[in-house]
Amino acid sequence: MNNRNTTIAGIGSILVAVGSVLTAMFDGDMATNPDFATAVAAVIAGIGLIMAKDAKTPEVPAETNG
Repeated sequence: MNNRNTTIAGIGSILVAVGSVLTAMFDGDMATNPDFATAVAAVIAGIGLIMAKDAKTPEVPAETNG
């Protein structure tokens, strides 16, 4: 959780996946089926974003003129 942007994206991905499944389950329309495979994939992607080690720019050593 080095970069808050990827952490927020991961949390958002998980919330959208869970929300879409819950909406499909409780929308009152029996013809609507929740897509669990897509939800699981989105949750796994969200976990990957939360756990990501974000790239850092390498520090360049200062050159010495000697």
